[in-house]
Amino acid sequence: MSADDDLFRIKDIQHVPKPWGYELIFAKTSRYVGKILHINRGESLSLQYHEMKEETLYVVSGELRLTIEHEGDRRALMLRKGESFHIPPRLIHRMEAVADTDVAEVSTPELEDVVRLEDRYGRVPAGSKP
Repeated sequence: MSADDDLFRIKDIQHVPKPWGYELIFAKTSRYVGKILHINRGESLSLQYHEMKEETLYVVSGELRLTIEHEGDRRALMLRKGESFHIPPRLIHRMEAVADTDVAEVSTPELEDVVRLEDRYGRVPAGSKP
């Protein structure tokens, strides 16, 4: 296969099961990642932050409660279909689905850059500290 052939190839979409739903990774390059997060109603992601990863969320369908915390000031925002939010590095955040929700996430490529502070599914290492 030549380099030109790769231009015309349909890319595989990676389906990643999660305890709160699943991720569909539809783009992954050295510069950015594109995902659809499907969050089941009543489920939530970890309360977390990223050292380097930067992301922007766009609610494709559904509704979610986005908890954000900066310098001890914690707030809950409601994001509905058609709304977006930018998450810079080190901003503490958590998404919780009020209804089944699909979120488009575009981020920098540091997928393993997750510091979990709280997690209802037991994914915070014992004795870990932020």
